[in-house]
Amino acid sequence: MPHPSTHSRRLPLVHGYIRLMDIIARASAYLAAVMFVAGVVAICHMVFVRYVLGMSTSWQTEFTIFSVTGAMLMGSAYVLMTGGHVAITLLPDMVGGTIRKAMYWVSSLFGFAFCAALAYGSWIYVAEAFHGQWTTGTVWNPPLWPALLPVALGATLLTLQYVAEMLRGES
Repeated sequence: MPHPSTHSRRLPLVHGYIRLMDIIARASAYLAAVMFVAGVVAICHMVFVRYVLGMSTSWQTEFTIFSVTGAMLMGSAYVLMTGGHVAITLLPDMVGGTIRKAMYWVSSLFGFAFCAALAYGSWIYVAEAFHGQWTTGTVWNPPLWPALLPVALGATLLTLQYVAEMLRGES
């Protein structure tokens, strides 16, 4: 955590942005949990319909893929905020000081750039799917853009959370 005097020197707008992103990250984590549970329920429904009732299924596998994939990205901002991601800190812990801070900033900027590019590309993909009226081409054949929306939104939230974490400073 940054030195206590760092918080008092932050501009109110910066502090407000960090707090807002923390709230949004928590909310998106709850949404991700709901999406994940929905995928699990769909799989349980598929197993029941297919193996207990002996009927065919048409939408459950595809729905589960979309909901669990969307959940993964919708929860990513929260994972970054809480430091829940896998991190190898042996080298930064060994060097410490200025080199550690430089490594933090370089890795944060690369992470931010990657997520920003992913968000940008994802929104283009959502727009193309929406305007082109793309469908999945399966038996269920739903429109594709609703399945892509959580990917674009999650990547955007992760990008904005990177900004919040850089403003928060190295912990």
